[in-house]
Amino acid sequence: MPEAKPETKKAPAGKDATKPAPKEAPQQKAPTEPPKEAPPEDQSPTAEEPTGIFLKKPDSVSVENGKEATIVAKVNGKELPAKPTIKWFKGKWLELGSKSGARFSFKETHDSASNVYTLELHIGKVVLGDRGDYRLEVKAKDVCDSCAFNIDVEAPRQDSAGQTLESFKRSGEGKSDTAGELDFSSLLKKRQVVEEEKKKKKDDDDLGIPPEIWELLKGAKKSEYERIAFQYGITDLRGMLKRLKKAKVEVKKSAAFTKKLDPAYQVDKGNKIKLVVEISDPDLPLKWFKNGQEIKPSSKYVFENVGKKRILTINKCTLADDAAYEVVVKDEKCFTELFVREPPVLIITPLEDQQVFVGDRVEMSVEVSEEGAQVMWMKDGVEMTREDSFKSQYRFKKDGKRHILIYSEVTLEDKGHYQVMTNGGQCEAELIVEEKQLEVLQGIADLTVKASEQAVFKCEVSDEKVTGKWYKNGVEVRPSKRITISHVGRCHKLVIDDVHPEDEGDYTFVPDGYALSLSAKLNFLEIKVEYVPKQEPPKIHLDCSGKTSENSIVVVAGNKLRMDVSITGEPPPVATWMKEDEVFSGSEGRVRIEQRKDISSFVIESAERADEGRYTIKVTNPAGEDVASIFLRVVDVPDPPEAVRVTSVGEDWAVLAWEPPKYDGGRPVTGYLLERKKKGSQRWMKLNFEVFTEMTYESTNMIEGVLYEMRVFAVNAIGVSQPSVNTKPFMPIAPTSEPLHLTVEDVTDTTTTLRWRPPDRIGAGGIDGYLVEYCLEGSDEWIPANTEPVERCGFTVKNLPTGAKITFRVVGVNIAGRSAPATLTQPVTIREIVEQPKIRLPRHLRETYVRKVGEHLNVVIPFQGKPRPQVVWTKGGAPIDTSRVHVRTSDFDTVFFVREAARSDSGEYELSVQIENMKDTATIRIRVVEKAGPPENVMVKEVWGTNALVQWQPPRDDGNSEITGYFVQKADKKTMEWFNVYEHSRHTSCTVSDLIVGNEYYFRVYTENVCGLSDLPGVSKNTAKILKTGITFKTPEYKEHDFRSPPKFLTPLLDRVVVAGYAAALYCAVRGHPKPKVIWMKNKMEIGEDPKFLMTNHQGVLTLNIRRPSPFDSGTYSCRAVNELGEALAECKLDVRVPH
Repeated sequence: MPEAKPETKKAPAGKDATKPAPKEAPQQKAPTEPPKEAPPEDQSPTAEEPTGIFLKKPDSVSVENGKEATIVAKVNGKELPAKPTIKWFKGKWLELGSKSGARFSFKETHDSASNVYTLELHIGKVVLGDRGDYRLEVKAKDVCDSCAFNIDVEAPRQDSAGQTLESFKRSGEGKSDTAGELDFSSLLKKRQVVEEEKKKKKDDDDLGIPPEIWELLKGAKKSEYERIAFQYGITDLRGMLKRLKKAKVEVKKSAAFTKKLDPAYQVDKGNKIKLVVEISDPDLPLKWFKNGQEIKPSSKYVFENVGKKRILTINKCTLADDAAYEVVVKDEKCFTELFVREPPVLIITPLEDQQVFVGDRVEMSVEVSEEGAQVMWMKDGVEMTREDSFKSQYRFKKDGKRHILIYSEVTLEDKGHYQVMTNGGQCEAELIVEEKQLEVLQGIADLTVKASEQAVFKCEVSDEKVTGKWYKNGVEVRPSKRITISHVGRCHKLVIDDVHPEDEGDYTFVPDGYALSLSAKLNFLEIKVEYVPKQEPPKIHLDCSGKTSENSIVVVAGNKLRMDVSITGEPPPVATWMKEDEVFSGSEGRVRIEQRKDISSFVIESAERADEGRYTIKVTNPAGEDVASIFLRVVDVPDPPEAVRVTSVGEDWAVLAWEPPKYDGGRPVTGYLLERKKKGSQRWMKLNFEVFTEMTYESTNMIEGVLYEMRVFAVNAIGVSQPSVNTKPFMPIAPTSEPLHLTVEDVTDTTTTLRWRPPDRIGAGGIDGYLVEYCLEGSDEWIPANTEPVERCGFTVKNLPTGAKITFRVVGVNIAGRSAPATLTQPVTIREIVEQPKIRLPRHLRETYVRKVGEHLNVVIPFQGKPRPQVVWTKGGAPIDTSRVHVRTSDFDTVFFVREAARSDSGEYELSVQIENMKDTATIRIRVVEKAGPPENVMVKEVWGTNALVQWQPPRDDGNSEITGYFVQKADKKTMEWFNVYEHSRHTSCTVSDLIVGNEYYFRVYTENVCGLSDLPGVSKNTAKILKTGITFKTPEYKEHDFRSPPKFLTPLLDRVVVAGYAAALYCAVRGHPKPKVIWMKNKMEIGEDPKFLMTNHQGVLTLNIRRPSPFDSGTYSCRAVNELGEALAECKLDVRVPH
């Protein structure tokens, strides 16, 4: 696969400009100290950090025209629920596939062992039209991810003497490619020639498309552009369309469209847009398409037809709506492209200046207005990319709206001015990096030594990475057989064996990079010694005498330890090694003794904790003995922390606590590392990258209602311990929010009733109930009113002191604890409130309440009054029968209940509510009805022709309800099949027509009321015989009937209670012949032509309308009907009440 060319950056000016540039590291080689969030092994350092399901994202490449290009990506199959579907796109919407041409080939392989999918896109003979942005999309059921890359196509390299690449070379023949400076002079000389050749070639090379194809495109319809592009392998459709637009090709007038879509539309994200097209015939069918997929009507896409206009409205546009749209009418199409513009990204919290030391961790953060926004980091005007992050030891991190630049260990080269740029603004800050001040922990001491003795200069500084040089009288000391220079940790040592007189002088140690020097003087003590042959007491040569505990050695557990001790003496002494009372003599095994000339070695192959202790070496010969001791300290990683536990949890956080490890490994514990995971998962997530020194840690950004486990590692100078035992699974749960709308519902001399609503936020922990507390005025103590939580949103606090002022509050309780309290704003005075008794009779009970036999009779009547009034029910002035009627009375209503209503329950019931001498009453009329009995004396009175007159009498039992009609049927005597004749007949007779001649009929009649038809019919006692033709019928003689009648009220006036200001009406019905004269009166005074009253008479139904009545209009109203045969009177009472 062609590799992208690395960008060449200029070295910053300054003191570092003269330093030689380091050699470029190989691409696949990891840096010496990788950042804590290192990329996967199979990912190139120049690629983006993997996110989502991609293990390796496709790289942007640059390839020569005519060469081949291969794009490779890797997908983690463990993150996918099923086999993925792979799609490659050119630009935003052009899908590459089999129709893209033979130059494009696709390959997909699956490694079952690692469950990794490898995806390849191969482009043969790349043309200039292939350059542009590409996108790879991976889908598997509901999992979807995509990533973008770019292919840049370069002009082919020239082979002539003036070729570009040969001109772009470095000076200095015979040197490596990285040596010397870039020779721009030869390149500039050829620039003019190259530009002329490019200008001449521009007319022939238009996106790599031959002229004959351009001619074909100019003569083709727009709907054919895509097919031609696919046929000839043209992938840069946008560039092709721009070129065709410049050509000004004459387009034939469309037969279907009178106005087409605009070439492109633009809309801001979140807004709506309308695409309008006008067609020639409103009856033509029309379809809308998005990226080739038909659009269906929905709340997102709204279709409108206005005359010949067809409108597509796209609501709440998102980036997914940035696509190509198409309208199809018959065989004609028109296209457009919609561009969705994201709002500008604003900087909320800018960068801040920082001053740090070399080696410190630095985090520079900026907060923007949109999550997932793209920002550009720049340092001293140069863009910072992820490709350069592996060389410069920095990394980028996104946390919601925060973008963070992290240096794990900052260097002097990292100082400068940093900028963050977005499409809506920018900010800048300065990073100042200073050298740490070097501290001297142990200086060099002056020495006075004798001839042939050893001189040791030793010093210790604060930074173990600091190197340095030793000088004698200003001249650098070089190591030799007698002179040894060592650097172990923070200690620097100069050892001079067999000191000579010329070794005397001033010795200085100078740390590299610091204006600091440590000096000491070596004094040579010359002593004259008389020669005593072969008599020299033994001597052990160590750093110190061995008489104190300062002589110690530290070894890491598991490492090999070799203690070489120089010994002298004549004759050669014998060395013995001991640990307390244990004597070591073996020359083989894990712990052994090795003897050489003038050296005795104590070797431990793999140091263990048990090897720690004080070791003694004793050397003897005839001239004497010498003893020295060495304390061996074995250091190791610490044991895991103890007693790891979760002490408290919240909505998205938990507090973890632990105890230090029992064994610190011989080195102080410097801190702890923490991890967490979801229960059942095997993936642990690090919570901190820098060691945490405290014993408690608050973990945040957790999901409420999900079980988690956590563990802790201990860290010392040696390394990291094994993980602790996992905590017990725990779930982040937060208390609920405070209850809402706390109010006082009722107050008595000793109690207070409170009401409230559930909290606005309950969360995954639910709610167990509520606790009520109160506080007396002048006190700070809150007294619990209930020990167990109550589930309902109401509670009555009892046994309160009368007259006291008390403040109440309510808290919600769940598994996470108590919520914030909801407190009354004002204290409540505990005192009974006297309220006059009043019955609030429901509207449906102000008229007769009708129920059927057998149904429930349930009457609920609210009332008010304090203290609680006495409620009494009576019927006809006598107490009600408690064996049938059940009465339940509460503080605010009374319930009258009969399980199965009977007709005996009908009547007028009186309800009285009384408090001392105050009383209110109400009357409730109840009627219990059932089906009526059958009609009586059903007979055929007369038969003529094919007609029969049937008469009957009303039933004895009307079911306690008005008879609404009769249901008449007939049946032929031969078949006795009954057929309907009349329904809802109001009269007690009817004429049955169209009877069949020669048949004989029976008739039956059912009674009908509000409960329905009677169970049994009344059957005619005689029959109706229809005689055959030829029989004469003698018409009976009838006496003329006198229809005159005196006035009679069919429907009386009813008492009314109305509200003042609202129109009221009084109704009644009168019958009489001749038509009676109607007179309305108020309090027995005739109502004249008063405009306040309107009197109407419609077919005997009399109405008196009263316009906007007032309490003055209350009184007794009467209606008198008069004709020549007599008169009738109806009266009622009207009560006009003013609303309170």
